[in-house]
Amino acid sequence: MAPESVYIHIPFCARKCHYCDFTAYVVGGQPVDEYLEALEREMARMVEEIPPGKIETIFIGGGTPTVLTPRQMERLLKDVRRYFPVWSDRLEFTVEANPGTTEPEKLAVMKERGVNRLSFGAQTFRPDLLSEIGRDHGVDEIADSVEAAREAGIDNVSLDLMFGLPQQSVADMEEALVRGLALGPDHFSVYSLKVEEGTVFHHKRLQGKLPLPSEDEELEMYLLTRRRLEEAGFLQYEVSNFSRPGRESRHNSTYWMNQPYYGLGAGAHGYAKGVRYENVRGVGEYIRLSRSRRPIAGTHRVSVAEMMENHFILGLRLMNGVSRRKFAELYGKPPENVFGSVLEDLQKQGLIRKEEGRYRLTERGLLFGNDVFAAFLGESA
Repeated sequence: MAPESVYIHIPFCARKCHYCDFTAYVVGGQPVDEYLEALEREMARMVEEIPPGKIETIFIGGGTPTVLTPRQMERLLKDVRRYFPVWSDRLEFTVEANPGTTEPEKLAVMKERGVNRLSFGAQTFRPDLLSEIGRDHGVDEIADSVEAAREAGIDNVSLDLMFGLPQQSVADMEEALVRGLALGPDHFSVYSLKVEEGTVFHHKRLQGKLPLPSEDEELEMYLLTRRRLEEAGFLQYEVSNFSRPGRESRHNSTYWMNQPYYGLGAGAHGYAKGVRYENVRGVGEYIRLSRSRRPIAGTHRVSVAEMMENHFILGLRLMNGVSRRKFAELYGKPPENVFGSVLEDLQKQGLIRKEEGRYRLTERGLLFGNDVFAAFLGESA
């Protein structure tokens, strides 16, 4: 089946955040136009090798895609339309954005070229904490950017928030939720800080200079988030994601439902024809390789056993859980024949429940999700 979702990576930022381990580079001095040329070459090779069908979702992420100039953004979006020309009537077309980087001319270009959803990285509403984590925007720019998006006719807006940040309190998280809700977004992605190797925060932690909240405080922030957003009419449809009814991220659901997708750009990952692949991370190497071939760093053919594991590991992230019937249709046997002891043990621990033909995380399972997911690794062999 041809992928119906497209991910495009723009690896440039005005400044790299202190927690970020993504493929991202400070934009100053980078060959941005040459990178866009390389992206076009990769698109051409990709659709020749795996012709697209009707595209349901497009997601341009990063980095910060909105560091592109209006001219560069228009070029990119024209190329997307050229190589992926057949769009669903329900197309969800998202661009990630940093507050303060969406001036009217750029928004007009995005709107004209089909973008209908923006995901803003707000992260927190405490000014000094924004600076502490390396963000290059202020609190006022969050509201200004959301308003500008709506004025441009892009009314599907998501906000990213983080918890467990250095010196962040539960009261800080409550203020972020109150101020975020006041902007009237359609969706929230709320993530806990993960200190990744090689980041500024990792070096600070090694030096004993990263004052993080306690585990109890972090848990309280997560529970507060769930409670406040539910009270405001948001549905939690995934471990870290909340939306107004009908505004779930359909693109991200592609990943959680283990469906194929195109991945384009430096460091991008994709999944097609039963093969997962990863592109090279370096901008220069990506540009160079794209002149002669797809700039792939490595591939991995997914076995049926791994597909079944991923089906549960990813599917249980969704509040709707994993359908027994769907699993049996895909793999020719019910999940109990593959993961019987794992499912039984997780139910005994109160981490998952079986109801209405589906396996779902319990309230307790939500808090220990990583333990649940890890239980399936290597169990389908």
